[in-house]
Amino acid sequence: MARAESLIETLALERIEVNLFRGLAPRDQGPRIFGGLVIGQALLAGYGTVQNSVCHSIHCYFLRPGDPQVPILYDVDRARDGRTFTARRVTAIQHGEQIFNLAASFAHPESGFEHQDPMPEVPGPEELTEESELRRAVMAKLPPLMRQMAERPRPIEMRPVDPFNFADTVSGAPAQNIWMRASTPIGDDVVFNQAALAYASDMSFLSTSMRPHGMGWQTPGLQTASIDHAIWFHRPCNFNEWHLYVQKSPSAYGSRGFNLGEVYSRDGRLVASTAQEGLMRYRPPMDS
Repeated sequence: MARAESLIETLALERIEVNLFRGLAPRDQGPRIFGGLVIGQALLAGYGTVQNSVCHSIHCYFLRPGDPQVPILYDVDRARDGRTFTARRVTAIQHGEQIFNLAASFAHPESGFEHQDPMPEVPGPEELTEESELRRAVMAKLPPLMRQMAERPRPIEMRPVDPFNFADTVSGAPAQNIWMRASTPIGDDVVFNQAALAYASDMSFLSTSMRPHGMGWQTPGLQTASIDHAIWFHRPCNFNEWHLYVQKSPSAYGSRGFNLGEVYSRDGRLVASTAQEGLMRYRPPMDS
């Protein structure tokens, strides 16, 4: 059985100048780079120019599909260094063009007022089936490219509370809850655990807005892509442990699906909130 992909290796960056970093994508990941990878690497590039501050929010735009066959350059603009808040802009470049950009805000840790939404009551991860087993159960029904991607061990372990049938999609509520954690140990560094959460936050998100329409990644004629992505980091997290990703899609309109998410630690702390809009364009295939 293939070794599970390590997030430490996947998100690793090489500094090639003061504000310039280089990252790689797994070449067997598919025809284009997974969005969560550039989010995580861009966040780490921003952190490479910041001291004594912790990121509290990022706002990203996906501009072009990423090419997994060539390195990604991350150019960091030191927009502002303040006494409390620090701002960075990170541009990801391939083939001389921007494929992605990220704006991040960092702050010095301080105490203050606290409140949060409660975590929903759902079955624990020990009671649920790992997503890789769910994929294997329908592997024969998947198209060849999707089957190849589904067979690849992922760096994030996922256990859906209400599993989505990959092969025989049916309509359902525009919401889903998924337990997530890193597949291999990633240590206790606050920065890297944020990057791991950022990577995982793009997994399954857009599919939330597909559910009411009975569509999935394998639906012929369905074109999908992440357009933008935002994360607010509320509290430190340890992504070696299980986290519940609570997702809902309040709206789909104009070939775009809008999704909101909340990430809870196993003990019920709201550690992050997310938002994403994605392309969800359906063009029925012509009958042969």
